[in-house]
Amino acid sequence: MYRSPLVSPFVNIPFRWVKPSFWSRSCEVPAVTVEFLKSARPAAARGGADISDTVRLMLARLAGGGEAAARDYACRLDGWSGPVAVPAAALRATGAQVPPDLKQAIGYAHENIRRFAEAQRATALDFEIELRPGLTLGQRQIPVNAVGCYVPGGRYAHIASALMSIATARAAGVPHITACSPPRGAAGIPPALLYAMALAGADRILVLGGVQGVAAMAQGLFGTPPADILVGPGNAYVAEAKRQLFGPVGIDMVAGPTDLMLLADNSADPLTLAWDLTAQAEHGATSPVWFATDDRALAREVLRLVPACLAELPEPNAAAARTAWEDLGEVILCDSREAMAALADSYAPEHLHVQARDPGWWRARLTAYGSLFLGAETTVAFGDKAAGPNHVLPTGRAARYTGGLSVHKFLKTVTWQRAADPALAALAQATATISRAEGMEGHARSAERRLANSLAPVKLAAHQEG
Repeated sequence: MYRSPLVSPFVNIPFRWVKPSFWSRSCEVPAVTVEFLKSARPAAARGGADISDTVRLMLARLAGGGEAAARDYACRLDGWSGPVAVPAAALRATGAQVPPDLKQAIGYAHENIRRFAEAQRATALDFEIELRPGLTLGQRQIPVNAVGCYVPGGRYAHIASALMSIATARAAGVPHITACSPPRGAAGIPPALLYAMALAGADRILVLGGVQGVAAMAQGLFGTPPADILVGPGNAYVAEAKRQLFGPVGIDMVAGPTDLMLLADNSADPLTLAWDLTAQAEHGATSPVWFATDDRALAREVLRLVPACLAELPEPNAAAARTAWEDLGEVILCDSREAMAALADSYAPEHLHVQARDPGWWRARLTAYGSLFLGAETTVAFGDKAAGPNHVLPTGRAARYTGGLSVHKFLKTVTWQRAADPALAALAQATATISRAEGMEGHARSAERRLANSLAPVKLAAHQEG
């Protein structure tokens, strides 16, 4: 089944889903029939080029101006003129400023995230194998030296994002972890967010957001080591800054707007489905939400209920969610569960939630998603905040070829090899033969030299005996 791709996650940020003109409200594809009961609106004009140019200029100024330029951007863009590096005393004081119930919830979420990351780390193994007599090969997992974790601010204080990136880097064994987040008013980073950053294991915390925060971590400003890799979600400017910095520094991904695909049959509760769609739309006006079912009555009921759920949200959440639903929401009727699964694989969503019978069938069948949520008792909100698997996930159909943030992103899987006498003859002969076929005489001579060197002591001993 074919679905026209989103704009590449590496260009034109931000983006919106663009449904091709040849997709009608009822559309036939091989072995699958889908009918759009609600379609996304045509995409509005995007400001990707303007964002790219702005970020390029900012990065150039930050590269030349260093800390002074970062402070200037923090003052002009975020109204922050206080200390950039959070003092140790301020971190110690956050515990008393966070309500006990919130501290307990943060601790619960942190434990789940840490334990899941540690379980992932246990699967990344070193090994050594003697492939042939005299030919020993191996693999090692080496953590990067320094990580920069971006924790978004904006409309919400993303406590969970701090835990997801920082705790995972710590579980991977990264020795130096810097985190940054934009200030929220004159108080700077909210106490609960600072508490979560410190609990997760950040060594250094910077009150910087946007391009200046990402650049500061990449350059190693304000007493931090230069980051080997930058991770964490952010707005369009943060994503573009990471994209432009990639090369000299690694990145986890270039993330676009968060998205959700919800699959359900007639065993699902329509009000629960409506709230799940509303919750995802709450992320922002550019967040697509897609609902697919093989039951027309269920689809109609969900369409009826979503506006009522949106009306119950507080502002400004309601306005953002309403825009996302009206502009980007889709309700799709399929003719079978196989068609629903094929549709989901085509969309390759960031979050894929199944509320249908036989969850084992769905888990085995579905192949393209950032994270899969099975059953009506599960909700994407669990994964967003506290369940354990990472919520930094591929967007823009990138789930076709990659997964989300994990300990593996902070590890270098490197190999080593050692050759000794029993392997040299065959290894040198094969290497020299292939090298000459490729026209690389130097490689052939280098290989044959090893064999000659190994035979020299034998020839010398034979000569002395003679």
